[in-house]
Order: sequence, then C-alpha cells, then structure tokens
Amino acid sequence: MSEYRKTYEGGLFFITLTVVGWIDVFTRKEYADILVESLEFCKKEKQLAIFAYVIMPSHIHLIVRRNEGLLSDWLRDFKSYTAKQIIKEIENGGFESRKEWLLHLFKYHAKFKAQNSKYMFWQKSNHPTDLFIEKVTHQKIDYIHHNPVAANIVTEESYYHYSSTNPLSPLKMNE
Repeated sequence: MSEYRKTYEGGLFFITLTVVGWIDVFTRKEYADILVESLEFCKKEKQLAIFAYVIMPSHIHLIVRRNEGLLSDWLRDFKSYTAKQIIKEIENGGFESRKEWLLHLFKYHAKFKAQNSKYMFWQKSNHPTDLFIEKVTHQKIDYIHHNPVAANIVTEESYYHYSSTNPLSPLKMNE
C-alpha cells in the first residue's frame, strides 16, 4: 500500500468497497441489511464511528474513523464477514432468482486470486482517502449523498433509503 493510502488510528477516511465485477447485489434489501447490521455491530464493538454512508447497488461509500485500532484491520474483518454472510444468504435464502448466476460470477472472480478458495465477493482495493482538510471532507459527504441522484435512482438525496442523508435511514450516524 502506498504511503498515500495508509490508514492510521484516529484518522477520518473516505472509503469505497465495491463488489467484484460491479455486480448489483444490494438491489436486494436482504443483502443491504447485512451491511447495515454489520456496521451497527462495528459501531458498538469495534470502535467505528460512521459520519456518512450510502449503499449503492454495487458498492458502498463511507466516511469513518476508528479511534482504537487500525482501519485496515477493521476493513479486512468487515469485508470477510459480510462476504461470507451475503454468499450464505444467496446460497440458502430461497428468494434469490439470480442465485446460480451470482455464484458463478463470484466463483469466476475467485479463480484469479490465490487467497480466495471458492468465492470472491469484494474487490481487493478500498482506496482510503485521508480527510484531513475540512473542504475535502465536505466534498466527499456531498459526493456520497448525491450518488443515488447521479445514478438516477432517486430525484432527491433524502429519498434514498440506504443513505445517511435519509432521516429514516436504518443506520444511525455518529454526531
């Protein structure tokens, strides 16, 4: 990891986690809810502070800080856990009409990475951006909140359910 992309304890970072092949997984509430539940757990148990987020169909943007422990350790664990849970839900959920197609794609992407035994869900890169300048932080928050509008999913930022700009968001932000 380059010096530019290293994380440090207590730093505020913009991160993006993307599903391999930009597959639209989070169009299903069940999979997005796995992310929300995992993030809520991390807030309570892993000292993760979340200041802005959006769960798009194929990726998630976050502005986060981890006061104790490295963000890179949290990212590794979060990606591993959520990937396993989502794959398990796809395999056993019973509602997924795209089950065979999704599992085929995750298996296909895994064969190019030695550390993936069967499936690969998340892309390897996270590209954490250190937000040490207030102006850049506000730009990233605006970008996160405007993402569903730019993708023509909603007409107003606050209408998007899985976004910190929605007052009824299932994931509550740190103050």
